[in-house]
Formats: sequence, C-alpha cells, structure tokens
Amino acid sequence: MINVDLKPLLKGGISRYSLCVAIARLSREINDEIINSPTHDPNETEKPVSLAVEKVLAGEYRIVESEEVSDL
Repeated sequence: MINVDLKPLLKGGISRYSLCVAIARLSREINDEIINSPTHDPNETEKPVSLAVEKVLAGEYRIVESEEVSDL
C-alpha cells in the first residue's frame, strides 16, 4: 500500500471524493492498457493505482471539480 501526502493532490480546492473518483478512473484506464498490451507480463509488480497516483502527482492528469461537488 502506498502512503501519499494528500495536500499536494488536493490543491486548488479539489475534494477528496473527486480525487478518489479520478484515481479510480485513471487506474482502470491504466489497467486496461496494461492488459491489452502485447507485452503484458502477468508478474508486473507496479499496481495501476500506484501508477495513477504518480501520474496525478506529476501533473500528467488534471482533475476538474464538477460544479455540483464544488458547491457543497
């Protein structure tokens, strides 16, 4: 399990709910890419959720807060 400081991820008023949904969606996309890859190695040690968190931290993926959630 990875332990990440959430403060940088929650910058700009992003809610924890939006962060969780974004990480889940991105990790599903990453998992689909890995499984459909012709060089797929079933013994791959890197987890899709870890890769998703790293992408968000690196700024490769931007989270946009919906108006419904940001109004709460």
